[in-house]
Amino acid sequence: MINVKNLKKSFEKNRVLKGVSISVDEGKVLSIIGSSGTGKSTFIKCIIGLLKPDSGEIIVDDKDITQISDDYELMELRKNFGYLFQEGALFDSMSVGENVAFGLKYLTKVPKSEYKKIVAEKLALVGLVGIENMRPSELSGGMKKRVSLARVLAPSPKYILYDEPTSGLDPIRADSIGYLILDLKKKLNVTSIVITHDMSLAYKVSDKIAMLCGGNLVLHGTPKEFKTTKNAMVRQFVDGKREGPIKLVPTGIKTEGDDNI
Repeated sequence: MINVKNLKKSFEKNRVLKGVSISVDEGKVLSIIGSSGTGKSTFIKCIIGLLKPDSGEIIVDDKDITQISDDYELMELRKNFGYLFQEGALFDSMSVGENVAFGLKYLTKVPKSEYKKIVAEKLALVGLVGIENMRPSELSGGMKKRVSLARVLAPSPKYILYDEPTSGLDPIRADSIGYLILDLKKKLNVTSIVITHDMSLAYKVSDKIAMLCGGNLVLHGTPKEFKTTKNAMVRQFVDGKREGPIKLVPTGIKTEGDDNI
């Protein structure tokens, strides 16, 4: 389980997270939705220890990440996480096989003689076979996402954090990513947090959905609850309406005290 309690994070006067409490059970998928700038990526960066919150608790494997000051201990805990970056973040200078094996080299004690087998297994798991010698520049956007996911899976993480996994993909490829997340949940029982604007994906893969707005938790519930809620903020977002309580401001501009972005 990942259990987050009263998480707060500010950047100077910008209060990004204002006391968010969310939990995700073992083997389940939580999707976090909300407009751009509402603290979604900040939230998962705090969970993995890339950002230190101002206050609150983040309990992972019975340990409060916010209280870990030893770099080695934090590094060891991070080995339980896989992080799928929004743009994939593949190394252009490496082959597909070398990219997938990257975590094996730095995060595990797996002997190098096993790399080839594990790389092939993880690529097959995401529906890619025989592309180990290709370069990222030769791949389509959907293939890059899947290779990135294979790299995440190679060290066998307990938790996977997905940052906009369908961003930049056409609807068919985006749908295939959704089925892939569900397949991994079924086969590997990993606990996952998905940051997304894609409501089709959120409805498809989630056991629970949480919506953030202005650094606050608006609703935390099942996909059915999100489809049927009368909450005006949630309805505006999931229905994709310009008019409503969520007020848009020009990019990069935030008025102090304004709770809606």
